[in-house]
Amino acid sequence: MQYQELADEIVAGVGGKDNIISVMHCATRLRFKLKNSQIAHTTALKNNPGVIMVVESGGQYQVVIGNQVAEVYRALTSRHALDNQSDLADNAAALGLFGRFIDLVSGIFTPFIGVMIATGIIKGLLALALVVGVMDANSGSYKVLFVASDGLFYFLPILLGYSAGKKFGGNPFVSMAIAAALVHPVILEVLQQQQQGKSLTFLGVPLDVLNYSASVIPIIFAAWVSSLLERWIHPRSPSAVRNFTTPLCCLIITVPLTFLAIGPAATWLSRMLAEGYLAIYSLSPMIAGAVMGAIWQVCVIFGLHWGLVPIMLNNLANFGHDTLLPLLLPAVLGQAGATLGVFLRTREAKLKAVAGSAFTASIFGITEPAVYGVTLPRRRPFIFGCIGGAVGAAILGYWHTTIYSFGFPSVFTFIQVVPNSGIDASVLAAFAGASLALLFACVMTYLFGLSEPLPEAPAEPAATPKTLTQRESVVSPMAGDVIPLEHVNDETFASGLLGKGAAILPQQGRVVSPVNGVVSSMFRTGHAIGLTSALGTEVLIHVGLDTVKLEGRYFRPQVQNDRPVKVGDVLLEFDLEAIKAAGYDLTTPVLVSNSDEFIDVLTLSRAAVSEGAPLLAVLK
Repeated sequence: MQYQELADEIVAGVGGKDNIISVMHCATRLRFKLKNSQIAHTTALKNNPGVIMVVESGGQYQVVIGNQVAEVYRALTSRHALDNQSDLADNAAALGLFGRFIDLVSGIFTPFIGVMIATGIIKGLLALALVVGVMDANSGSYKVLFVASDGLFYFLPILLGYSAGKKFGGNPFVSMAIAAALVHPVILEVLQQQQQGKSLTFLGVPLDVLNYSASVIPIIFAAWVSSLLERWIHPRSPSAVRNFTTPLCCLIITVPLTFLAIGPAATWLSRMLAEGYLAIYSLSPMIAGAVMGAIWQVCVIFGLHWGLVPIMLNNLANFGHDTLLPLLLPAVLGQAGATLGVFLRTREAKLKAVAGSAFTASIFGITEPAVYGVTLPRRRPFIFGCIGGAVGAAILGYWHTTIYSFGFPSVFTFIQVVPNSGIDASVLAAFAGASLALLFACVMTYLFGLSEPLPEAPAEPAATPKTLTQRESVVSPMAGDVIPLEHVNDETFASGLLGKGAAILPQQGRVVSPVNGVVSSMFRTGHAIGLTSALGTEVLIHVGLDTVKLEGRYFRPQVQNDRPVKVGDVLLEFDLEAIKAAGYDLTTPVLVSNSDEFIDVLTLSRAAVSEGAPLLAVLK
């Protein structure tokens, strides 16, 4: 029931079922394609306790859920009868070229990426078993487990045929049949005949057969061509026979065309892509490692990491190994280390609980809960994690650490970098680089990542405002009763995730400026205002809880973005009684949203406060 309730709230948050073109999910996020993302209630979704973050990238509206995403997805699709098919043609104009590429790649690979990771882990465990001598490559046990790990990758074109067919809007079973033809045993016999010097032709055209097992790019192009043919043939076929004439025409045209032209051209392109990456990597593996280690989590935040998946798979298909994926391991463990540093340092019970569970998920490769819930909101831990990732990945690059089976970076990557020849310097470099990334991020975050005092440091009078070099006062923007932030009936505000501060239950319907500065953001719905003071303090005033749902009713903004203001200037007027009558809680959080940049934010009043009276002290 909890997943169903969250699913319903998400559907409402993205603008309702009628605004959804398609939805799919990956390891941690729901990926929507919306008709109009402007009508989605992004702020409300971000404030939902079941949602970690909302990101718009690559033409997708991505709602980050965490490890429970599969359950939420099932609840969402069962209740609302949504399909995960995306009509690329109808929405191409709405996406940029890069956005279309990311959307295409994620749509093709997302459905079975988890299974691919699982098979990669099995293959890594088998390699380790051979190295330590626990298994024999000629034993029945090894062979059974080997085919379990290698079967999916060997027949990868068939799986890609299904998902690519759906993504391109064609019949996925037709594209699966095309893929099956590419890896059919008869074709492998023809390949052996070719290697022995026997030439074959198709209708007089020389036939140059290639080995398409484990290939990636040829079937994607073939599925695209088949979908184009299908869209042209289907409406022109008699309705009584089109159910078999359309697949018949697609197969009889696309299969020969794939063997004669599409396959060789796509194979050439895939080899150029693989060799091009290898050439770039060879220029300076250390620099390549440092760059990838630093930017990987930024790519994950925006969902752009899918653009690298075809390169990894293509390297494995062409070379049998890949040097790109290992470089990402320190980036993942760097964020895990930063999260661990927050867990060890913080005294806040809620943050400690969030950081503990996020750290566990991170070491298994799921970093979104750590990034969105712990490190990114506090900035410095995220930066330390990225720096640790860069340093660690540079070490892996220097020693040319290589992976031999597919899988997103996690602790399991350690077994996947072990070659059949045994543990060598590149494997030790993986342990050293990843460990350094984790330890560096953990220690730096523990020492410098949070504004809380170190646990062992006693609360000395010297830590009071009198001994500080600077103190800025934030006055009350309204008259009312002060409520401690942790007592606010909204987990996002109460946890301090959006910043430290206090809340006020207003007595009158207006908001005045609590600082001298500038209006940095007047929300479209008028229910919230962001200010930046002359001394750099960022103040967020959020009138009421969930009042974004009012869509601006009862709110009358009196200022615009970028307007200079001084203490006491009227920023906003609102109909206090009408909002109450509509059933909304008027508790108004007043937050310093960049709290982590300061030593502390103190609440100066714990009772009733008048408009313009001292409310918060920002210690710098």
